[in-house]
Amino acid sequence: MKKTIAIDMDGVLADIETHFIDWYERDYGVKVNREDMLGVLEPDGFPDKTAVKRFVYTPGFFRTIPVMPGAVEAVKKLMETYEVYVVSAAMEFPQCLSEKQEWLQEHFPFISWRNIVFCGDKSIIGTDYMIDDHCKNLDFCRGKAIMFTAAHNVYQNHHQRVDNWNDVLAFLTAEEVPA
Repeated sequence: MKKTIAIDMDGVLADIETHFIDWYERDYGVKVNREDMLGVLEPDGFPDKTAVKRFVYTPGFFRTIPVMPGAVEAVKKLMETYEVYVVSAAMEFPQCLSEKQEWLQEHFPFISWRNIVFCGDKSIIGTDYMIDDHCKNLDFCRGKAIMFTAAHNVYQNHHQRVDNWNDVLAFLTAEEVPA
């Protein structure tokens, strides 16, 4: 039986930081530097603290997020060895459920609908590994928690950290080597 991995969407498969920065520049004419977002929650990284909330309630926002570099190839590779589930807290914003489903169909069509879990609380997930960018989800992980680096989590160090999809593959490859 294959080991299981839960993979978050926003900030892990989907490059939501870049999307926020691009939308902010589009709407406000100001290019926010990623360095200004280090160690703060997403809304606090922008001069107008209400922008992020407005963006996530805007139809089309979740549908147009760019794919995280290396994510497609890495997930395909992981599926050779693991049972991969995409797990997203998609219940908070009304339009995001259908937009996230369409986004996954476009960018990850090889992931079965049976392996997509949209929920409100990720603490119900019981996979062997969870890859997420938010400690609030990883703190309750029943398996091994893997924190995908994002601006908001750079100063949090109580979970195994990976900086990109190459790091994910390297970490999981090392995990499979017998001691």
